[in-house]
Formats: sequence, C-alpha cells, structure tokens
Amino acid sequence: MAAVGDGPWLDDAAGRLVRPFTVSNGRTRPTIALDLLSHVMATGATPLGYLGPEHAQALDLCRAPVSVAEVAAQLKLPAVVTKVLLSDLVDCGALTTKPPEFHHNPTDRALLEAVLDGLRRQL
Repeated sequence: MAAVGDGPWLDDAAGRLVRPFTVSNGRTRPTIALDLLSHVMATGATPLGYLGPEHAQALDLCRAPVSVAEVAAQLKLPAVVTKVLLSDLVDCGALTTKPPEFHHNPTDRALLEAVLDGLRRQL
C-alpha cells in the first residue's frame, strides 16, 4: 500500500511506478554544481513555466535550509536525479543554494583514523 501523499507514484508490489530518470526527462547532469552537503532553500519566488510534481515536492521540502542529500532521501529519488530537479528550481529562481561549510578539514587524517577506529569497534 502506498504511503499517504504518495498517490499513484509508489506501489508496494511494483515499487516506483514512474522511473527516476523519467522525472528528470532523462537528464543526468544538473546545470549547476551541487554537492550532497550543499544547502538549498526556497526564495519565495514563483517558478515560471510548468514544473512536475517532484519539483513541487522538492520546493516544499526547501522552505527551510536543507541539504541535497536530505531532499533526495525525502523524495526517495537517486541523488543525481534530485540534483537535476534542484538545479531546475535554482535556474528558475525558486531556490537558492549555498555550498557546504566545513569548520574543519574533512580529510584530516586524525579524524579519518578516529572514524575508522570507531567502525572497527562496532564490528
């Protein structure tokens, strides 16, 4: 049984009835560079032209700043498809984007070793 709000897009037996790349019209490259940790937020501007239901869902999720990864998870779409949808919304002025901010070096050797040590203890 489909979850409330999923409408005809999901079916327990068949899975997603509309294939992910159909949502992006087969496009696999966003028009702007988006990282999974990039934040997107609605600008309040009304998008011009027709946007599909997934665009509207994505825009609704972006009322507050949210990461690209979170939008993809909420939409249950692959990250690359979500990036295409979000770039469409940025292109029409409905979203703004901000690159991720790192207050530390994400490839710091000590940090990576601590993560690896923690993972080893879990196994």
